[in-house]
Amino acid sequence: MKKYLVFSFLLVRLTIVAQIPITPFESSMGKESANYQACIAFYKQLASISANVQLKTMGPTDAGLPLHLALFSTDKQFNPSKWKEQEKLVIFIINGIHPGEPDGIDASMMLLRDLVSGKLKAPTNIVLAILPIYNIGGSLNRNGFSRVNQDGPLAYGFRGNAQNLDLNRDFIKSDSKEAKSFAEIFQWLSPDIFLDNHVSDGADYQYTMTLLTTQHNKLGGPIGQYLHEVFEPSLFKGMEAQKMTMTPYVNFEDGNPEKGWNYFYDPPRFSSGYAALFQTMSFLSETHMLKPFADRVKSTYTLMQTLLEQGAIQAKAIKQARKSAIESVKKQENFPLGFKTDTSKLQMIQFNGYETGKKPSTVTGMPRMFYDHSKPFTKPVKFYNFAIPDKIIRKPAAYLIPQGWHAVIQLLKINGVQFKTLEKDSIIEVSAYRIEDYKTSTRAYEKHYRHSDVKTSTSLQKIAFRKGDIIIPTGQAADRFLVETLEPTGDDGYFAWNFFDAILQQKEGYSNYRWEDVAGDFLASHPELQQQLADKKKAEPAFAASVNAQLDFVYKKSPWYEPAHLRFPIYRLEK
Repeated sequence: MKKYLVFSFLLVRLTIVAQIPITPFESSMGKESANYQACIAFYKQLASISANVQLKTMGPTDAGLPLHLALFSTDKQFNPSKWKEQEKLVIFIINGIHPGEPDGIDASMMLLRDLVSGKLKAPTNIVLAILPIYNIGGSLNRNGFSRVNQDGPLAYGFRGNAQNLDLNRDFIKSDSKEAKSFAEIFQWLSPDIFLDNHVSDGADYQYTMTLLTTQHNKLGGPIGQYLHEVFEPSLFKGMEAQKMTMTPYVNFEDGNPEKGWNYFYDPPRFSSGYAALFQTMSFLSETHMLKPFADRVKSTYTLMQTLLEQGAIQAKAIKQARKSAIESVKKQENFPLGFKTDTSKLQMIQFNGYETGKKPSTVTGMPRMFYDHSKPFTKPVKFYNFAIPDKIIRKPAAYLIPQGWHAVIQLLKINGVQFKTLEKDSIIEVSAYRIEDYKTSTRAYEKHYRHSDVKTSTSLQKIAFRKGDIIIPTGQAADRFLVETLEPTGDDGYFAWNFFDAILQQKEGYSNYRWEDVAGDFLASHPELQQQLADKKKAEPAFAASVNAQLDFVYKKSPWYEPAHLRFPIYRLEK
């Protein structure tokens, strides 16, 4: 009986191996990247031959096709609730957010295939989730020219999606169906580790792989400390052991690393910045654009292999650090809305680069800079990888949002925010912000004219809320997301992204000739306001010379002025 079982196992194994597909990357000897159709067909084949793989059809995209999510679990469990019970580490990898940077698309196909075939030992304490191609619209828009600085493959997708959006700027504003679907996937998985595969632009150097890690102080708490002190160093050591030395993401372009460089600040509009709001260790792989495509794919594969290996070794510690971080956030009172580089602290790293030189340009005839590959160097450089919290906000007991702001409420819902609705009309005393000043970009950025340098004032007001309005208690795992998005001074908040622009415009006004009569009567019955007007005219000659300015001053001090103008429509119920 025992021999029969062994024989049956071997027969099943041989049958699986015989059906194992190869990728377009492999069949082309490293020259081609899989297109969308070939990629999804490959994952479907893996799911058909292995019970350890499930390919799920997820939410919609702007391209009219759904996202897919490939799950790999050695015990054939594909339920996040079960993973939580089993204390399994969840690793989430997405590819093709910029389909012109396809290294992760091909490397992930081979990684999952090798786990299925047994070529790679599959960790039993890990669940791997792979989003094969995120930007489907861009992937379908194939060409061989849009990445002018890149060495291969022969054809690839385009950066913009079906709306011509850069999806790696869309994780907060969520203008795309992709971003909304991603948020639902992310919240369903609740990953412990997140990796977004890319190809770099910028300076030239010897490395094939650079790693952009969410800054540890910015991630914060026990998980930020663990990332900085243990997990990130283990990835660098693991790549070194595979003879694929990598460096932190290179954040300079002038050819001179002598002065060092700062960590890359990834606000929540970016994938890794978004993941950090939910206490997930997050990374962007950035292979070097001028290295051959085959080398870049191999390096991406090795990084993901290292991520799995180190994740398996450290799973228990990572899970504990993240659990502690989530609980800490629930109790945290003060949250930063931004970060500044701490220039008093730095790390010295060995950097393998190339000397630069000057030579005549064949285009302009003038001197141009070039990297001299005949002059490689290794030297210590300064890496400023410490951050100081900026713009500290104390979280309220709850936020209240009138139900009419449904676009914001929808985004809160898909991002896992817990809230309830008022059961009856109520008058509630809240802190209300007034927008006193702001700047607006004069050029579009990803479909928006963003606001910045927002100045506010705050007052206690009794506001009439209606049955069905939203109340969001804090003390939940999404607290950091709430503060970053709902506070009007947040750099990546919903105000900055124009969700509340309707409050910036008055809806009612007056005709001067009519208001002159009403304002005169109003001033006569309010001598204190008449005195304020007189004082302002005396102090400000330009104001004294302007009829419109004086009428507007009185109007905005009167009950006829609409309270909704410039009043930020998200209210704080203070502790």
